[in-house]
This record gives sequence, C-alpha cells and structure tokens, in this order.
Amino acid sequence: MTYAIQLIRSLIFNASMYLAMLVLGILFFPWSLVSSRGAIAACKTYCRYVRWSAAWMIGLKTEIRGKVPEGEVMIGAKHQSFLDVIMLYGAVPRGKFIMKRILMYAPILGQYGLRIGCVPVDRGKRGQAIRKMLADVEAGRAKGGQLLIYPQGTRVAPGVDAPYKVGSAALYKELGQPCIPVACNVGVFWPKRGFYRKPGVAVMEFLEPIEPGLETDEFIAKLKDRIETRSDALAAEGGFRKDV
Repeated sequence: MTYAIQLIRSLIFNASMYLAMLVLGILFFPWSLVSSRGAIAACKTYCRYVRWSAAWMIGLKTEIRGKVPEGEVMIGAKHQSFLDVIMLYGAVPRGKFIMKRILMYAPILGQYGLRIGCVPVDRGKRGQAIRKMLADVEAGRAKGGQLLIYPQGTRVAPGVDAPYKVGSAALYKELGQPCIPVACNVGVFWPKRGFYRKPGVAVMEFLEPIEPGLETDEFIAKLKDRIETRSDALAAEGGFRKDV
C-alpha cells in the first residue's frame, strides 16, 4: 500500500472519528444529564467505535494485554497519542481523570468529564481535590473507580526520554492505593502530531502493581523502570528501531 493511499485513508478515518464524537455526544447528552451511566455509556461507545473503525479503515488493530484492574487503584500510564487514551478508558471498568477546573465550563465536554467522575482541580490544590474525592467515595456520595494519570504529564514519542514528574508520587502517597503501571507502543502507529496513521497492531499492557508505602524516589524509579522497559519492548515488537 502506498503512502498516498494510506494518508487518504488516515484523513477519512480522522474525520469520521471527530464526527462520531459529535454525534455520540449529542445523542447521549440527555441521558448523561440525568445519570452518570449515560455519560459512561457514551464514552465507552466512542472508544469501541474508534478501535473498530481503526481496524478496517486504516488497518490499525488494537490489543489489550495483562490483567485489567477492577478495584480502586491509581493507574500510571505511558502516554504517546490520543489512541492510548481511548484504549485505556475503554479497558477499565470505571476510569476517571484529573482535569483542570476550567474544562468544567467547556460545552458538553466538561459535563461529560464531570459525569464520568473526573476530578476537577484548581492550580495548586490537587491534594485538596483528591482528599475530597476519597471522602465522597467513602461517604457514598460518589462511586469508586480507577484514577488514570500520565506520570510524564504529556505525550512522549517512542524512543524519547522524558522525566517522570513528582506529582505522580504525591498522588500515590495521598491515595494510599496500589499503582498499576501501563506500557504501550501506540506512538509507533499513531504519532503525537500529524494525520498519518500506520497499519499494524497497537498494544497496551497492564503490568504488575506497585504496592502502596514506597518513598517518593523509590516509587518514581520503579514506575519509570517498569513502564519504559516494557514500552521499549512493545515498540520493538511493533517495528520501531531507536536511533543510536
């Protein structure tokens, strides 16, 4: 298959993906206003659509490996592109992200974020927001779930070395829950920039949990080692070769 044909297929896929987001967002919006189940159903449906359409429109299949957590845990995931967000949220039973409070006021998007349980945070008040989330779950005002974070704080392409932020360790200590590292190779096929999508098999893998109680430096070192080692192996499996 030539580059030009795959590029055209990629452009059509990208357009259909955003159109589906708009259509599903409107269709599920009334239900999501009266029940969080509606918002979760909308997001799960969208994740399934993206994975399904990617397989036949651009030849990009997706695979989830490892034991998917079901209880209340923190998940620290490798972030390479929008596809790993789709795969991660679609895989876990009740995922929720930390989001900037200003996003609450974004039309539809903000409401969906709140309805699926995302935690709105003001700058410098993350600890306060996490404590409130834990108290709400304990008091029955909110349901538990899996807190999804990206320890590097941004998308990082395969083969690029970027630091793991201390904020992930602060959350780990605040929550007092196991942390599940997640590795992936999606950036090999779906880069952080551009419209071109490569055919292949994008893999996301849930790794062995890191139990609570570690000190900051030890936790970050262990989290980085597990995620980076496995992500590099998955990238090589996907055909990526790091320049020396």
